[in-house]
Amino acid sequence: VAASDRSQHQSWTDDLPLCQMCGVGTAPNCVYGPDGKGTQSHPNEDGHLRFRGDDGCFLYGVFNGYDGSRVANFASQCLTAELLLGQLNSGHTDNDVRRILTQAFDVVEKSYFETIDDALAEKANLSNYLLPHNENVPFHQLSPQSQKVMERLKELEQEVSGGATVAVALILNNKLYIANVGTNRVLLCKSSSDGQNQVLQIGRPHSTDNEDELQRLAALGLDSARIRQAGQIAGQSSSRRLGDYRVKFNYNEIDVLSAAKSKPVVAEPEIHGGQSLEGVTGFLLLMSEGLINALESAHGPEQANQEIVAMVAAELAQQTSLEAVAQSVVDRVKRLHHDVFVSGRQRATYCSRHEDMTLLIRTLNYPLADAALTPTQGGRICPVSVPYSNSQSTSKTSVTLSLVMPSQTCIVLSPCLLWVLTPSPLLGIL
Repeated sequence: VAASDRSQHQSWTDDLPLCQMCGVGTAPNCVYGPDGKGTQSHPNEDGHLRFRGDDGCFLYGVFNGYDGSRVANFASQCLTAELLLGQLNSGHTDNDVRRILTQAFDVVEKSYFETIDDALAEKANLSNYLLPHNENVPFHQLSPQSQKVMERLKELEQEVSGGATVAVALILNNKLYIANVGTNRVLLCKSSSDGQNQVLQIGRPHSTDNEDELQRLAALGLDSARIRQAGQIAGQSSSRRLGDYRVKFNYNEIDVLSAAKSKPVVAEPEIHGGQSLEGVTGFLLLMSEGLINALESAHGPEQANQEIVAMVAAELAQQTSLEAVAQSVVDRVKRLHHDVFVSGRQRATYCSRHEDMTLLIRTLNYPLADAALTPTQGGRICPVSVPYSNSQSTSKTSVTLSLVMPSQTCIVLSPCLLWVLTPSPLLGIL
């Protein structure tokens, strides 16, 4: 763990300039006891990046690691090396950028497995030494030599296990490109010419309920209905991921994947863009799966995007730094999750624990609150009714928010629209 901590805090990327138009909030995983007190069950496995490159290039990423942080840390550094060391320039077309992004993920995947190649080979050799004669023999009954081999195998398993999902945002030539592998989430909130802000989820998570992913797996000879019902693939909800040697090299030994004609769990990114940001006012959100799952566990999946956008908008109206905005939103989600657990209400059973949470906010010409203005010095409480329509249902619900805003601005949220309006008596809420 100490070595992992050092690698997280000492990296060649420390010398790269950070983007100042970005803020990041985080919270570690937590398991609640019967008394409502939480404890961290494992070291933090999330990661992020937010760098300003040359030629008007910006790179952002959120990484959700599992079974350790090794893959997330490696991917963060390797992707940066593959994208910010001269590979991209203002002369590149959209097709060029998409090709470079795809190649970068391919290099990360191959390079990572090269780093554990020797350990995998040693693990295979030692496994052959033990099996099959010692397969079901209790540890204390093994010979001293076999016990040493077993201990070494455990060390090697810790060294090579684990994977990560990743969402990357690249801004080049004032265009936005998103590359996603796995189950993190990206939201773009941008203002249109008439002052309305459209809230868009860019891409769908590569999960066991994604119809496109299920069709891809079915084409490989797998039972997509069985995968959907299982809800997981080798312990994870993602159908695409970086690393994880078990599903990449030993998938024929995993029951639900054993019939696959070729590698079913891949690291190929789904890429969107470029989308012009010229004249755009709004913000970009990159969220780890842990953040989304915590909010959905507490309040249900239907309103997660709307709630996050509402929280960010409210904090942008009050905070004077993006770091404070992002951290306040993460802290609020953490409190909501905990409060539902201790309440004993219906959804409390879904909230006994949450994973690591990361939120990255990148503003797009979006103003922060005036540092000299506080809610008691001119800010107003604006109760806002937010109608919500579930795309998979005709039922509608309403959510009431209280947003503390500067006196000259009010934000009104709807499922897909975020309006920034000047005060008007017609609104009836000022």
